[in-house]
Amino acid sequence: MIEPSTIDQLAQIVIRGLSDGHPVEIDGLGTFHPDARTGCRFEPRLLPQVFIAYVKEDAAAAGVLYDLLEASGFRCWMDTRRLLPGQNWPRAIENAIETSDFFVACFSDLSVDKRGGFQAEIRYALDCARHMPMDQIFILPVRLNSCRVPRSIQREFQYVDLFPDWPRGVRRVVSTIRRELERRAAPNGFVS
Repeated sequence: MIEPSTIDQLAQIVIRGLSDGHPVEIDGLGTFHPDARTGCRFEPRLLPQVFIAYVKEDAAAAGVLYDLLEASGFRCWMDTRRLLPGQNWPRAIENAIETSDFFVACFSDLSVDKRGGFQAEIRYALDCARHMPMDQIFILPVRLNSCRVPRSIQREFQYVDLFPDWPRGVRRVVSTIRRELERRAAPNGFVS
């Protein structure tokens, strides 16, 4: 149960943003837009959201993947593109993982042994995946180069190589996501 004071605070934030002429996005829900005729217009989030996890040294490659997935019709979430100034970034990242339809983990020689946020994001995504049906695809590991994939990931998940042929690798990721979305929408969970 949400406290009435929390609802009032949220309403005030939305009203303040709209009054200033800015759209107000609520992750996982949609966006409120100012509208001269009705005051505001709400657009629900309809595109599947894809969280992209990476280490900062792979930011350029992750950014290319972000752009290619967005061009394929998905709504991507990447910290450098979606976090707002002053936002509580650990909570925002957890929320983005929780509300995403897919989690793409970008593995490379630089990320596999590095400690920090990337490893924490993968662990959190694994925890989220444990609450989903066993046959549902959520975590999509991708390799940016010929790195080793951690055994704990290899044991449970098939990965996609984005190298040496990025277009082919991205097509494989896109087709996997689309096929999984079709399967989730099918009455029995089966796609022909």
